Amino acid sequence: MADLTDVVWNDEARDKILTDADRVLQEAVRDVAAETGEGDSWEDAFAALNERLKGRFIDYEPGPDVRKYAEAIVRGDYR
Repeated sequence: MADLTDVVWNDEARDKILTDADRVLQEAVRDVAAETGEGDSWEDAFAALNERLKGRFIDYEPGPDVRKYAEAIVRGDYR
């Protein structure tokens, strides 16, 4: 019987999956930055990012990367 740990995406497919995931994150950051005003909290931006991302990934869990981008959004880094 074959070992299921040998069942993996090839390198080309893996690269495409990561590129697509990066694009989804970039679009979410862009959209939230466009909607975020001066004085908004990073928590609000964090919640807005999570709302956009949670339905786009299987088993999505927000992590420190999302907080990093939420903080950058409220600093105005992506306007």
